[in-house]
Amino acid sequence: MGPLKGIRVLDVGMYYQGPAAGYMLGDLGADVIKIEPPVTGDRQRGVSSMYGALMTTPDGRSVAFEAGNRSKRSMTLDLQNAAGKDVLHKLVSKSDVFITNFSNRVIKELNLEYETLSRYNPKLIYGATSAFGGKGPLADRVGYDPVGQAFSGAMWMFGDRDDPEPSMVVGSIFDQLAATLLVYGVLAALVARNSQGVGQKVETSLVGGGIHLQAYDINTFFFRGRGMQRFSRKRCRNPLTNYYKCADGKWIMLSEPRGGVHWQAFCKAIGIPGLENNEQFNTFDARRKNYAEFIALLDQTFATKTRDEWINIFSNYDFGYSPVYDRSDLTNEPQLLANEYVVEMQHPAWGKVKTVGFPVQFSRTPAAIRSAAPEFGQHTEEILSEVLGYSWDEIGSLREKGAFG
Repeated sequence: MGPLKGIRVLDVGMYYQGPAAGYMLGDLGADVIKIEPPVTGDRQRGVSSMYGALMTTPDGRSVAFEAGNRSKRSMTLDLQNAAGKDVLHKLVSKSDVFITNFSNRVIKELNLEYETLSRYNPKLIYGATSAFGGKGPLADRVGYDPVGQAFSGAMWMFGDRDDPEPSMVVGSIFDQLAATLLVYGVLAALVARNSQGVGQKVETSLVGGGIHLQAYDINTFFFRGRGMQRFSRKRCRNPLTNYYKCADGKWIMLSEPRGGVHWQAFCKAIGIPGLENNEQFNTFDARRKNYAEFIALLDQTFATKTRDEWINIFSNYDFGYSPVYDRSDLTNEPQLLANEYVVEMQHPAWGKVKTVGFPVQFSRTPAAIRSAAPEFGQHTEEILSEVLGYSWDEIGSLREKGAFG
């Protein structure tokens, strides 16, 4: 079912930022129709590597495309062709949402502007995501995930304080963030349409997402004239919010900013004789002053037991801690599985596989993966017949006119 059952979405985009918004809406129950150009399709289908890493499986499928296009139907449509454009306009008239991450230049060339499409459906929710935002001197400039990291200042917040270089995070994190914010805007616009009867354009961007992600720190800078410094494990002024290497080479994270509240429990758990009353460390100010010595002491202590041993000890106490997981640790983590943050799906080519699940759970209308990413143009004729009511003769005529491949 899903909370968006009955909502139809047209997904007209490429690569990851726009299409990721489409799969999230699809997981929530919307009928998401992915429109791809004939012959080439979404270029993400052909991406073989990113950041030097191989992005195809042995059967030739693009991992990036599969990740960003589940829970959708695919149809091919030539938006430069008059017959194809007419089909698009008819689909717009029968849809609730249109999303795209095409550049302003491509949107203008294909006449996909909100002002144009809203003539066919005044209550249309038109969602657009870009690199820099829809207004301003850089509105027409294109960019990928690293651009959002760089322009928003986030690259200066990543990495260690003692490293003078900016640091980039791989994995299209800012693409995912912009897609999530686009979904956030689309859902709010659907509520407004329901209560106020209006359609509208919704916009976000990589840069906008990057600024939003850093709201805490950027506001700190705006309000007091200086922001937070990059983190440094060696110079952490509160050693109870730091990470430590265990005997097996694995790491554990302490996250207890309220060190005074749990000081006695922490001392008991860590097992250092006399620590509780050691005046060098037994107050927040003392630990802040003598942080280097305390970090060195904890480094020595954590190195005496494996991470699992420390986790087992800490499980009896109520202060903040966590294992520092690698991606391989996520596969069978019970907490992730219980909350459907990681789920199992049936893939038509790969069989049962684990995949990223849902960040939000619903008690009555749960999210679900409706299907794996579609084959190129897999549902073209189905959509023309089912949604627009074309007969087989009419579908054949559209093919002859070059409306789709």
